[in-house]
Amino acid sequence: MKKLSLLLALTVASPAFAASGPFFSLKNTNFVVLLGFLVFVGILIWKKVPAMIGGMLDQRAEGIKAELDEARTLREEAQSILASYERKQREVQEQADAIVAQAKKDSEAAAAKAKEDLKSSIARRLAAAEEQIEAAEAAAIREVRDTAVNVAIAAASDVIAKKMSAAEANDLIDNAIADVSAKLH
Repeated sequence: MKKLSLLLALTVASPAFAASGPFFSLKNTNFVVLLGFLVFVGILIWKKVPAMIGGMLDQRAEGIKAELDEARTLREEAQSILASYERKQREVQEQADAIVAQAKKDSEAAAAKAKEDLKSSIARRLAAAEEQIEAAEAAAIREVRDTAVNVAIAAASDVIAKKMSAAEANDLIDNAIADVSAKLH
């Protein structure tokens, strides 16, 4: 197993051993790679790529900062809107409580007025009923009197008719006619 891993390490690491000869020679791959890298870095610096990358990074940082500022502003606006809605909710709740309290007062006042109206209506109806009873009593008394008078007149006329003679009746009629004619003139 150790032999296999050693063999594998040698075959994989063989390009690193490809450099031969002096270091500052074009035959040395390490030197060529170093030269290529330095030329690449030189071109990048000559074309101001680091400044462009720095500028792009600065723009990106400014964009992130602007987004953070906008998010902070939006958060503050949201908090102020939330506070105003909470304040409005409290005001609406207070108004609703006031409306409910006023409705209770109004309903109690209406109930009290209805009780008073009912009492006065009952009193008026009782008074009207008492007046009707008194009127009925008076009518009944008049009717009883009228009936008693009629009965008395009928009884008196029967008694008088039985005790009076025809001559006396004629004298009474003549006297009544004379009284009537004297009172009319």
